[in-house]
Amino acid sequence: MTERLAGVRLGPYTTLGLGGTARAFAEAGTAGELAAVVTSADRAGEPVLVLGGGSNLVIADSGFDGLVVRVASRGLEVVPDGDRVLVTAQSGEDWDALVARSVAEGWSGIECLSGIPGLVGSTPIQNVGAYGQEVAQTIVRVRVLDRVTGEERDFGAGECGFAYRHSAFKAELGRHLVLAVTYALARSPLSGPIGYKELAVRLGVELGDRVPLAEARAAVLALRAGKGMVLDPADPDTRSAGSFFTNPILTPAQAADLELRAAGFPRWPMPDGSVKVPAAWLIEQAGFPKGYARGPVRISTKHTLALTNPDGSGTAADLIALAREVRDGVAEKFGVMLVNEPVLVGVDL
Repeated sequence: MTERLAGVRLGPYTTLGLGGTARAFAEAGTAGELAAVVTSADRAGEPVLVLGGGSNLVIADSGFDGLVVRVASRGLEVVPDGDRVLVTAQSGEDWDALVARSVAEGWSGIECLSGIPGLVGSTPIQNVGAYGQEVAQTIVRVRVLDRVTGEERDFGAGECGFAYRHSAFKAELGRHLVLAVTYALARSPLSGPIGYKELAVRLGVELGDRVPLAEARAAVLALRAGKGMVLDPADPDTRSAGSFFTNPILTPAQAADLELRAAGFPRWPMPDGSVKVPAAWLIEQAGFPKGYARGPVRISTKHTLALTNPDGSGTAADLIALAREVRDGVAEKFGVMLVNEPVLVGVDL
């Protein structure tokens, strides 16, 4: 039986270093243990918080009045499949370690997702993406425990409801416990086509070009480090939950309204006619520059999308107050409501 501990501080298990104590805490070392401990708690009516890498999470100062289950299941299965490999990773596998191995092995498709903190199990929930790639492009199967039916099942890629930073799992957050994820990666020494301008400039290539996998990874890591987005104990800007707000996607009417308020605003036209706007630009133009502080918390000195707890003395309440100030300031100036990317536990924005 999985050991349960009482009164465990949750802050040390998050990249922000925020969060009170858990009434009960357990660590699941296998997919079977993970499913069993969560199912047992669900049947007993006990609140459950599943904790991965803690990199996309803000936990209240009051902690969690229930069972926190830390995912620690490990293991990789690699199956050749023609000109690709199918890589099935347990949900407790470190994401960046998987990317690093893929680059070393000559498996192409996730190299631009280098340096993203967290575990494999969270990647399909958020449809993790960066620098022109997202996991939806490679995921072929997600093994889950359906906490409503109590049964395990596989979601094929078409059933996952992937969209920008979204999925069917996020739409019913908490219902599906991810046990393992299968990715289809090309057998190639070259990256996928470079689809992000900043990365192309860094690499000195044109959009659509391909480069050696190791070069793509190195360039992405350098770009992320320059924004404080690679975990580094020596860099206080990395004490964050990564990008706190998603880039808004506006309807044509909303985009026209924003054009009246901010002519020539930066944008990425989307295939369906909508327009994606960089949240970082909105934040800075609304009067919140890099390093903007509210008490012990602040906007990163490197990137306006990250909210940080630089010396560890802040609280979740401090961070949420800063997030509200930024969100409301952008809404007042531009009429655009920013949406938080991290999962909020016990706090509301």
